[in-house]
Amino acid sequence: MSKEDSGKKYNNEELFSKAVRAGKRTYFFDVKATRAGEQYLTITESKKRFDQQTGKFFFEKHKLFLYQEDFDKFETALSQAFEYIKTGEVPQSYLDEMEEIERRKQEREKEKEFTNIEFEDLEKKDDEKDDSEEKKEEDE
Repeated sequence: MSKEDSGKKYNNEELFSKAVRAGKRTYFFDVKATRAGEQYLTITESKKRFDQQTGKFFFEKHKLFLYQEDFDKFETALSQAFEYIKTGEVPQSYLDEMEEIERRKQEREKEKEFTNIEFEDLEKKDDEKDDSEEKKEEDE
């Protein structure tokens, strides 16, 4: 299928498909497109099962839909998981992400400290203002 042809098939047809057989399971990686022409990936795990009641085989399927705006995050997470499995060590990129998340959390906590105003505090300040204005009037 040429690039021009694949760009015209936007009715949930598969634009690309790859099957990976892994023991009793098969994984399907299918690229599809929405009506608006945005591409997404479906990952399907298919397992052959036997139904005791009917005496027939059937395929149990689980699908994951991954949209284009999430590709980079998914790819990063998958790479980090693979790296951990291969090396047994938590990847530095993951540690950096967790450190950044913690830093942002602490910043939000600091902001809350500065913006946490109690209504009683406002009332006291208004009372103090009133007292000082009364004092000025008395002095005049």
